[in-house]
Amino acid sequence: MSYKLHYVKPPRPSGTSPLKRRGILLFCLSAFLLFPFSFLLFLSCGNSGNKELSVSDIINPLTADGLDEKQKASLPEFQFDVLTYDFGKVIQGERLSYVFHFKNVGKSSLLISSIEPSCGCTTSIPPQAPIRPGEKGEISITFDSTHKKDDVTSYLVITANTFPAQTLLTVTAKVITP
Repeated sequence: MSYKLHYVKPPRPSGTSPLKRRGILLFCLSAFLLFPFSFLLFLSCGNSGNKELSVSDIINPLTADGLDEKQKASLPEFQFDVLTYDFGKVIQGERLSYVFHFKNVGKSSLLISSIEPSCGCTTSIPPQAPIRPGEKGEISITFDSTHKKDDVTSYLVITANTFPAQTLLTVTAKVITP
């Protein structure tokens, strides 16, 4: 008695065609090959190399207690053109922008570590590079009046290596429903 063995192909799972499996394989392979290059590109973006930070640039006291007069005098200092901006009357749904201009009138480089808005209606773009003594900088803000009505006040808390460590900017508007 002789037996013949026959190979039976296992059934293909439904929904996975050879073309779909090939597409997934190509996607994974391209992601694997492109990730290292995109990571290197990300690390090199925005680094002009001419504004390097040193340890002496980073002074961020919580309080001035314990600092002598010389240390207090050496801190960076904001000097804003205005601390409050009023958009006036706006129609609900408008997105408005404004730029707060400032100058570092202190004795060392000014570093903004964060800008926290009081609500989601206001976003900001701080400078990424240090602002050297005597240099000017700007903080761009955008106010979205979509879900607002009547009198609106939004605050932006800037945390930097200044004393005091936080500075408050204010944006106001009178939102009119259409």
